[in-house]
Amino acid sequence: MEYPDKYKFTKDENRRFARSNLVKLVHTESRFEGVNTTLPQTQTIMDGMSVQGVPVADILTIVNLKKAWQFITESNASLSLDFEKQINLIVAKEDALIPGSLRSGQGGVSLSDNEFFEPPIVNEQEEIKFIEELQDNDCSITDRAITLMYHNMRNQIFWDGNKRTATIVANKLMIDHGAGLINVPLDKWELWNQLLSNFYRTNEMSQLKTWTYDNAIQGLSVRMAR
Repeated sequence: MEYPDKYKFTKDENRRFARSNLVKLVHTESRFEGVNTTLPQTQTIMDGMSVQGVPVADILTIVNLKKAWQFITESNASLSLDFEKQINLIVAKEDALIPGSLRSGQGGVSLSDNEFFEPPIVNEQEEIKFIEELQDNDCSITDRAITLMYHNMRNQIFWDGNKRTATIVANKLMIDHGAGLINVPLDKWELWNQLLSNFYRTNEMSQLKTWTYDNAIQGLSVRMAR
């Protein structure tokens, strides 16, 4: 199946679009770490104020996600493995064994109460080759970004913060090429997590990609591709 770009922004327009949705993006991605703040609470924390009853760890998750999103909307660096390491260094600063470093030991993801997915040890040269080949192929930017996001999630290339890093890195590619944003709405997370778990089990991405393309690509109607 082909996944043509749904939106066509300029790079600066896409950056402004991301900044205008920053609270929503951070609010969504903080859920990867079990943060349960409301949208107004997330806004308050991002504005630099404390919120009664919110744990310090949750506040730091929100603050670090804000920093990472600001970084990708300001940086002119090209997408690379080193850039991905920079993003992980920001988002996983408080919880990774070695923030910003590729995983060199065992790691994995719990899929259910008694099921655990464990990817192989990360090969740095293979990850560099993957990014280079991805950027050279003929698929749309949206297709490449979705592929990049799920490749990084499944391979668990960092010690921690893999979903946060993968999502932000994929959006770096989207923003730089004016293709909109990838953001799975919270009310669709139950089904999304089921599809994601199945992808971890099978390494078959097509169903997950199609669902993501249909449900999680965001932009403005005035910038829809013609």
